[in-house]
Amino acid sequence: MGILDGWRLCPRCGHELERTPGRAACPGCGSTYYANSAPAVEGLLERDGKVLLAKRQIEPRHGFWDLPGGFLEENEEPLDGLRREFREETGLAVEPIEWLGTHLESYDDHFVLGLTWLVRGEGEPRAGDDVGELAFFGPGELPAEMAFPHQDALLRDWAARHEHA
Repeated sequence: MGILDGWRLCPRCGHELERTPGRAACPGCGSTYYANSAPAVEGLLERDGKVLLAKRQIEPRHGFWDLPGGFLEENEEPLDGLRREFREETGLAVEPIEWLGTHLESYDDHFVLGLTWLVRGEGEPRAGDDVGELAFFGPGELPAEMAFPHQDALLRDWAARHEHA
């Protein structure tokens, strides 16, 4: 399922949309809507050989462990979004220290293009926003399944590097 699936009427003027793969156009007002991936950011905060994870309080994947992060706001620079999301979910001010990569995954009715950094931050984290709980996990203590598949691979790689350090 894609983000434009089910769209029949223009949200601006109510005219019937003309559909082509990956886009919807309105002949009434001239608006065009694209099925783009939504940009998101997340951070891996490590302390004393453990990584900070956040338990999701919202769907999708309510109750699963996740990396702190979220969707960028319109016109928001990725690193600003990373800092904002981390502050909202953990109360911590963080700074990126290493680029870890990108991922493309489905998320409800659309796709997410995610950007991941290793971050550093001081202070005691406290759960906020859409997070029910925060906890640090060592390489041998990681949850059996994370909220999203790319996180399982990312944390397996992280754990492997720390078990051989």
